[in-house]
Amino acid sequence: MADFTKLTIEQRIDLLGQLKAQIATLEADEEAIKALLVEDIGVGAHEGDSFRVSVSVSTRDNLDMEAVRNHLSPQFIRAHTTTKEITTVRCSARKGTK
Repeated sequence: MADFTKLTIEQRIDLLGQLKAQIATLEADEEAIKALLVEDIGVGAHEGDSFRVSVSVSTRDNLDMEAVRNHLSPQFIRAHTTTKEITTVRCSARKGTK
């Protein structure tokens, strides 16, 4: 890790902005690659030379917390809970690789 203590406040601010921009680009690339993998290989575990990817599909319930806070009855909670299918992509280093 770099020593940021020698940078001025202005340099730190600019560096943080630059890093956040790079992260945003990398995250967009990550999402694009994940979408292509889901499209091309589908659900399951798949091997690269150095990494393994697993693609899974599950469901997730979402609760409208603002509405719940206003009413807090079991019937209301059930009425405002939605279930949707989600896709999860995980990537981890393979054993024995650097």
